[in-house]
Amino acid sequence: MTEKTEFAQRLRDAMLAAGYPDRPAVLEREFNSRYWGRSVTFQAVSRWLRGQAIPSQDKLQVLADWLRIEPQALRFGERAAMAVREQRGRWEDPKFYPERDAIEAFLALPAAQRKVVRDVIMTFAQTLKRPDASN
Repeated sequence: MTEKTEFAQRLRDAMLAAGYPDRPAVLEREFNSRYWGRSVTFQAVSRWLRGQAIPSQDKLQVLADWLRIEPQALRFGERAAMAVREQRGRWEDPKFYPERDAIEAFLALPAAQRKVVRDVIMTFAQTLKRPDASN
């Protein structure tokens, strides 16, 4: 299976799971009623469902919101969504709150100061990667 055909299968499955028939006319109507940009055509959604095209990220997000599925799971499959959840779980772990606070403070700095801090961090990181570095 190709990436596009796998996406098409996930899209059809998500439509059916949400109680919608996996028909292009239904997809066109439901998508366009939720999308703030230029409407998509019947031909475009048909290509999505046949595995000939994958929608852009903004359209994918609308599909995921409508079908109540994580965008990563719709686009890349459940394994990718699980990997994202794992990373998010680490970030939300209370033991990492001080690092989160430091990153937020870093992002609030002016660009010149962020560059200095980034250079210091990268120097430390490179030093730790070298096998001959003494701790």
